[in-house]
Amino acid sequence: MTTLTQLDGTYVIDPVHSQLGFVARHAMVTKVRGSFTEWQGQASTRPGLDDAQIELTAQMASIDTRNADRDGHLKTGDFFAVEEHPTLTFRSTSVEAADEDSLRVTGDLTIKGVTKPVTIDFEYQGAAKDPFGNERIGFEGATTINRQDFGITFNAALETGGVLVSDKIQLELEVSAIKQA
Repeated sequence: MTTLTQLDGTYVIDPVHSQLGFVARHAMVTKVRGSFTEWQGQASTRPGLDDAQIELTAQMASIDTRNADRDGHLKTGDFFAVEEHPTLTFRSTSVEAADEDSLRVTGDLTIKGVTKPVTIDFEYQGAAKDPFGNERIGFEGATTINRQDFGITFNAALETGGVLVSDKIQLELEVSAIKQA
């Protein structure tokens, strides 16, 4: 099996076998999960992760929380203002192996026109050749952000105390990427 530090080449995310999701606490009692159904990305590296670069872009209008009314509200100025800010982007500034199965990626995350540095820890799931001859690699990662840092401040106070939507949002990535020729 190819180890993390042996990866070499350009890999394009396969969106059909990948997910860019998020989790927010709702009404202080439960979690709401969602994802972006239209997103793309790629990574390029040489052995040892020298000069590794990772980029991804999500179309904010593709947000899906399995509730059309909530999705509609998330697209407004209360949250993402998708007409003015149609994309979420991430561009790495450093990529390093935390150990032989983990990757620490730091980069610039832009949401609603605001760019902030974030670090995402990924677990390398391995490499495999699929039945169609494609070389695939897999990663799973997550990080927590504060949505207010990105200008997403809408909320409502609850009668019982607390607020409707948590400030802390967990971003979750499950990635299957295909090596390019």
